[in-house]
Amino acid sequence: MNGPAAAWRFAVGIFTVFPVRPVEVDRAVAGRAMSLAPFAGLLLGVVAAVVLVVAGAVSGSPLLGAVLAVGTLAWLTRALHLDGLADLADGLGSGKPADGALDVMKRSDIGPFGVVTLVVALLVQVAVLSRDDVVAWVALVAAAATGRLAVTWACREGVPAARPTGLGALVAGTVRRGAAIGATLATAAVVAVLALVAAAGPSLLDYCWPFDSAVTFGYTSYSVRDLPPGNLYEGTADAGLRPAGLLHRLSDDPHLITVAGLLLAMAAGLGAAALLRRRAVRRLGGVTGDVLGALVETATTVTLLVAALLV
Repeated sequence: MNGPAAAWRFAVGIFTVFPVRPVEVDRAVAGRAMSLAPFAGLLLGVVAAVVLVVAGAVSGSPLLGAVLAVGTLAWLTRALHLDGLADLADGLGSGKPADGALDVMKRSDIGPFGVVTLVVALLVQVAVLSRDDVVAWVALVAAAATGRLAVTWACREGVPAARPTGLGALVAGTVRRGAAIGATLATAAVVAVLALVAAAGPSLLDYCWPFDSAVTFGYTSYSVRDLPPGNLYEGTADAGLRPAGLLHRLSDDPHLITVAGLLLAMAAGLGAAALLRRRAVRRLGGVTGDVLGALVETATTVTLLVAALLV
């Protein structure tokens, strides 16, 4: 079996703990599997998003839901991507030549660079997901997909492997540019649809107005959500009405805010991963399995962080 089914099984087997039947893998199958990587990320993101929403609702604590969601992602990936992030941080931080840095990355222990990098990344992820709003779950799905999409681009033609053996040698240079672009557009389309679903949720208005929840005209208080946008300007002379919520909005259309913000966050995540990949290739001579794992976590974390700033 060497068709799409084999590629999908290889992608699921590489990126998740979900059981799949083993398949024979050559570079052609590996290339198709890396093109399917973001769809494995979507699957992971949906599962983690369910944990985020359910745990947060049952416990009444968004923070607990965020911790369990991030832990679920780590468990569903055997924590291999987190391990790769720590290993790459130690390798790049060692200051050694390429061979020495690769030797550092092969060690089973984690050095100070790796520990600090892991702590910061996990704290950022938990902090972003602990926001009590309806968009958190779709941001998690988008981030999980973007992390694996970063691998698709890291395996495109022209990107070398740092070692002659290992996962990096198998998948490096196997993805054609057209396939990477197609995977990107398809992933963005799915995220856009999910963003529209999230924007139509019942908590949308609370989300769009995170600052002033009520205003006062004379002796009567009104919810900001009950006022037409024009009144936000007309009542600014009243001491109880401040336009902070309006200044926070990017648009009067919440659907546009959510979709555009998440797509820009995905672009930022891919950009950060591209910069890290470029650094790793220059420093190590190519990509390895650890480098790919580091790209996953980097793109995931940056996507979540930018999503928190934009939506």
